[in-house]
Amino acid sequence: MKRFLVIGIILCSIILILPTLLVLSFSNDTATEGPRAVHTTTDPQQMTPADDSGISVPVYRTQNEEVERVSLDDYVIGVVASEMPAEFEIEALKAQALAARTYIIKYMLDPGDINVPEGAIVTDTVDHQVYKNHQELQQLWGHDYDWKIARIQQAVYATQGEILTYNGEPITAAFFSTSNGYTENSEDYWPNSFPYLRSVESPWDHASPRFISETKIPVSEVEQRLSVTLPEGGVGEITERTDGGRVAKVNINGTEFNGREVREGLELDSSDFEWRREGDQVVIETKGWGHGVGMSQYGANGMAQDGRTYQEIVSHYYQGIAINEVEEYSSSLTAKAD
Repeated sequence: MKRFLVIGIILCSIILILPTLLVLSFSNDTATEGPRAVHTTTDPQQMTPADDSGISVPVYRTQNEEVERVSLDDYVIGVVASEMPAEFEIEALKAQALAARTYIIKYMLDPGDINVPEGAIVTDTVDHQVYKNHQELQQLWGHDYDWKIARIQQAVYATQGEILTYNGEPITAAFFSTSNGYTENSEDYWPNSFPYLRSVESPWDHASPRFISETKIPVSEVEQRLSVTLPEGGVGEITERTDGGRVAKVNINGTEFNGREVREGLELDSSDFEWRREGDQVVIETKGWGHGVGMSQYGANGMAQDGRTYQEIVSHYYQGIAINEVEEYSSSLTAKAD
């Protein structure tokens, strides 16, 4: 009888202890494996938070001659990725996102006079804003796509729904690459004067690789492009400059031009230029890159490197503006779409 009792006790002990031993054994095995690989998706569509604006943008794709309708967020992502280097500081990318979003909202509320095919509101070119979709960006960036698109998305989603306004209306959120040290008053380059597009200092732009450029153009080509005859041994006299230091007026052998006309006629980087004649060549040195009105992208990046926020950046380049929500204009956009 005692023997059966001892056997029973042993069996009960085994039954109680065995599960514990199994658990400990399993735990020890996994602990010695080291960290396990975690698979995460980098599909941009799965990373995207809900775009509840209800706004879609019909973009005319010039390559395939089709209209592509995209959500507001995806449009802004495609513009920021195309218009500003992904390597730029996050706060600069956020400022660019606000400019891009504001531009399209204003344009949808009040379309410009650039003709677009039926069904579209903008093109994907510099006539409006350069836009590329995810597939095109993957082809463009290759192995760098994942980290670059992640930075762009971070900037766009951090400012989701925000636009720039002046007196309650979306602004003309002009931007360009590189200033000459100052931005330009809007009326010094374009016909219209905007109170928020004033000439402001932008000393950060010296870091741009296009801050100073030099080009040589044959005398005959200059004469042909501007429909003038250059004076013997010279080019023309710069007679007036703007508040931003760019050429306002130039006299070429009795014919007067403004700086924009010369810049566009000769395809110069900037309307801030100096020129001289060397034999049968006109040597032109430019400072800055772009029209100079609104936000300088290299200036924005320099401000971000100095620790400025995107709110401070846009408030510097767009004077007297406020940051509002796009939903305030959704009903107007819906009415226009209908």
